[in-house]
Amino acid sequence: MAMRDYTADKESFKNFFVDFCQTDDEGKKYFKYAEQLTKVAHREQIAFEVDLDDLHEMNEDLTEAVKQNTRRYTNMVSDVVYEMLPDYKFKEVVAKDSLDVYIEHRIMLEARNHRIPGEMRDPRNRYPPELIRRFEVYFKDLSTSKSVPIREVKAEHIGKLVTVRGIVTRCTDVKPLLVVATYSCSACGAETYQPVRALQFTPPPACTADDCRLNKTAGQLHLQTRGSRFQKFQELKIQEHSDQVPVGTSRATCPCTAAGRRRGERSPGDHVAITGLFLPLHNVGFRQIMQGLLSDTYLEAHSVSCLNQSDESELAEALTEEELAELAEEDLYSRMARSLAPEIYGHEDVKKALLLLLVGGVDKRPNGMKIRGNINICLMGDPGVAKSQLLNYIDRLAPRSQYTTGRGSSGVGLTAAVLKDPFTGEMMLEGGALVLADQGVCCIDEFDKMAENDRTAIHEVMEQQTISIAKAGIMTCLNARVSILAAANPAYGRYNPKRTIEQNIQLPAALLSRFDLLWLIQDKPNREKDLELAKHIAYVHQHSTQPPSSVRALSMKLVRRYVALTKRKEPAVPRALADYIVSSYVELRREARNARDVTFTSARNLLAILRLSTALARLRLSDVVEKEDVSEAIRLVEMSKQSLQHVEENVQRGITSTDRIFAIVRDLAGSNKTVKVADVIERCVDKGFKPDQVDACIEEYENLNVWQVNQVRTKITFM
Repeated sequence: MAMRDYTADKESFKNFFVDFCQTDDEGKKYFKYAEQLTKVAHREQIAFEVDLDDLHEMNEDLTEAVKQNTRRYTNMVSDVVYEMLPDYKFKEVVAKDSLDVYIEHRIMLEARNHRIPGEMRDPRNRYPPELIRRFEVYFKDLSTSKSVPIREVKAEHIGKLVTVRGIVTRCTDVKPLLVVATYSCSACGAETYQPVRALQFTPPPACTADDCRLNKTAGQLHLQTRGSRFQKFQELKIQEHSDQVPVGTSRATCPCTAAGRRRGERSPGDHVAITGLFLPLHNVGFRQIMQGLLSDTYLEAHSVSCLNQSDESELAEALTEEELAELAEEDLYSRMARSLAPEIYGHEDVKKALLLLLVGGVDKRPNGMKIRGNINICLMGDPGVAKSQLLNYIDRLAPRSQYTTGRGSSGVGLTAAVLKDPFTGEMMLEGGALVLADQGVCCIDEFDKMAENDRTAIHEVMEQQTISIAKAGIMTCLNARVSILAAANPAYGRYNPKRTIEQNIQLPAALLSRFDLLWLIQDKPNREKDLELAKHIAYVHQHSTQPPSSVRALSMKLVRRYVALTKRKEPAVPRALADYIVSSYVELRREARNARDVTFTSARNLLAILRLSTALARLRLSDVVEKEDVSEAIRLVEMSKQSLQHVEENVQRGITSTDRIFAIVRDLAGSNKTVKVADVIERCVDKGFKPDQVDACIEEYENLNVWQVNQVRTKITFM
């Protein structure tokens, strides 16, 4: 674009700041930028923000020029504001800092020496404008501008104003950044000012004042911190979202610098939108030699906004009448469950559980203690039952998600890594998968392949929703409010019916109890089901869509928007349902006590029922949990238990009741090889066997000459 007239653009900005006015809700006119100038003049405001939407109404060409050459117009607006400040200053500023006192003292000395204030011994040593100004100019991008993907920000954007979106993976502490360095000469006492316009700079080697140059003394320069100006500075590293990553490539990252009032309290895992100036990184010394012809780039932030709340509000905008009519056609709960991965055949109850995982329960904080509302689910089963496909679909459907595998993830990669900051040399945190999936879903495939040391890092996340870090002098706690969806394969290729759940999956009970639902998906041969499954798969391969059915699946976009809408609700459990929930939990405990419990029934199951119930109430957009919600939650818990009971029945299938009674008799006999029949009957009845079964076992092994029974049949003696 052609070079614009500098003077004309300055006059345009002056007229814009003076003339631009808006009308508030009450109909009163107010001058937006005149009020900002007044606050800046009285030190009540530091950030002077120019909204390009306002400038676009008055001068479209100037707005486009600002977007194309932002650094030039940042300096220009700074000059304009500095020239206009005296006209908007109506009172003296009382609150003065040390730099104000320093400058006033220097002006007083110059006046005493009959010099013009601001004119030093050398004209090159005048006060730089960066030292005098106490405000910072920022541009706010047009509301119609679209964000640029991080991997598409290239050389053509150098010097331009761009907006990017991503996840914060690393952030430094807030540090002081040197803006103007003030040096004093050890020989002549002259002061030298050096504006610093990059992240790195080289101090001047010697004094250049007239006295040192004429006397050829070349005095040494010493940094005066009182006369230097600093501003707050923070470095961020953002990573692109998962839906923007092409297949076969790693996620693109972009370093960002936030200085002054644009820096904020950001933490790894936050979703942010950053509008800033894309610039090359200037290196000096040895780094410049090593850099060669290449140059690193960074984004100088003008605005940093957190999307943790706004993106959900964007997703949950008012649904159209057509969408509401489509949702109200029939049973919404069943239809939305079938809409999850409709190309996958069956697994209706599993899909219902995954739908509730997306919706989530309600967090509770009684007296400071936190009770999580996120639902954790573990899918176990034979290979080829579409566990990984379900995880991939949930990863694509959830607005915030991370997908990883057990073998490809370490404990540090899941929680947080401690790295060395390349600029400051200090240790800093970089968030892992669980931190980046905060307020979302973390899908972990091949969960059983994780190393034991890495798996223990998930224990705290699954219950307390936090990650405690104590490494390299860093002791902190990061939020990990995430739902975990895990998939585990059996250790022996397929489920071995002669082994228990722990032996098949090889996961500890402490970890399994933290899952709200444990689903076992088995591949059992069945002619009718195999025929339907084969037809379903053949149709999907032929037409690349699900087979026609009586219920039409909802689109992924509609499901995502409706789920975001449900998260606004916070249903409560009425007192009338409390007794019903308590009695249902007591019944579950009784059944677990009478039969061999393979799912670790504990108080966590009661919390799981409450979480599932509130998720069902959210799905209905209701503020109150009803009895039907609790009944459906209990049904899902029982169905998950029944899926595991099938394996327990298979374990018992290979071992008859006679074999188990024989084992009891052998244990009671011990080294004496004798035992009373009454003791055997008493022990076997406690184990759930009937006296008739005990008599049949004694008689069978007596005929096999394994043991002998006395005539009165009161004592057993092994042969």
